[in-house]
Amino acid sequence: MTARVEPLQPPYDEPIGAQLARMMPPGADPIGLFRTFVVNLPMTVAMNDWGRYELGRELSLSMRQREVVIDRTCARCGCEYEWGVHVMFFADRVGLTREQLTSITHGDAQDVCWTAPDEAALIRLVDSLHDHSDVNDELWSEIAQHLREEQLLDAMMLCGWYHAISFTARGFRVALEPGAPTFGDFATSR
Repeated sequence: MTARVEPLQPPYDEPIGAQLARMMPPGADPIGLFRTFVVNLPMTVAMNDWGRYELGRELSLSMRQREVVIDRTCARCGCEYEWGVHVMFFADRVGLTREQLTSITHGDAQDVCWTAPDEAALIRLVDSLHDHSDVNDELWSEIAQHLREEQLLDAMMLCGWYHAISFTARGFRVALEPGAPTFGDFATSR
């Protein structure tokens, strides 16, 4: 698969290098998706604050809940790139097990590995938004038992944000990051 837009390569012009540095942890090389985004620097600058919010401490979801939403959204969108980036950087940090990663990628909220009701509800929420662009009243009532209103808003916006990220990464054919896991690494015999 060949990239449809080549990610920018170093050395970067000053505004591009500065923007990429804001998007990555200190000292980390910028990932391919970010190097693709900066082809349109004004867009990248505009989306930076929202991306920081979605991955930051102000988000009302826990880091683990956030990763369940992101990983499930990316898996449902078929975005192996962004799914792999998040699994590589965050899965161990938030304690997602191999069984849970397999389920997020190939299973569903009924899999026995989901013992926390809020996490199963988040998976159902992502699936409903992905499949129907809506949440029916029954699912809403279930989810509202486990998440506060601000968490529901954050979860829905996070899902939408990662749909946009997934569409961009897939549409531009961004190459997988070196060392990132693939969907096949968590294959199942279902």
